[in-house]
Amino acid sequence: MGKVYSVSVTRDGKWWTIAVPELDALTQARRIDDVPTMAKELIALETGVALAEVDIDQSIQLEPGGEDLAVRVADIKAQRARVTEEEVRVKAAAQEFAKKLASAQVPVRDIGSLLGVTFQRASQLVNS
Repeated sequence: MGKVYSVSVTRDGKWWTIAVPELDALTQARRIDDVPTMAKELIALETGVALAEVDIDQSIQLEPGGEDLAVRVADIKAQRARVTEEEVRVKAAAQEFAKKLASAQVPVRDIGSLLGVTFQRASQLVNS
């Protein structure tokens, strides 16, 4: 890995302005997904370093000096991951419980009512 450059990204109208303060260089991107590529290409052009050797650490704000959106995005992604893990646990628990109820001869419609799911979903849980 090469040197890591700090990149500051701010919203400017319909564009994202990309600043590399260390090089006193600017570029822009239309979409946030394009920012890393545009920043790395700018750094490679300005320094003469191979593109593959350029690494960036970017902060994203709606306005200069504003909240770092990357921090919020990382937090939301972490929350989503935790929710996904919990959904897996809840599904397994519901499936286990539905099978237990079915083995005790509880009708699938009643299993659905107890679990707060449709008859069809209860049937899937029992038969999966």
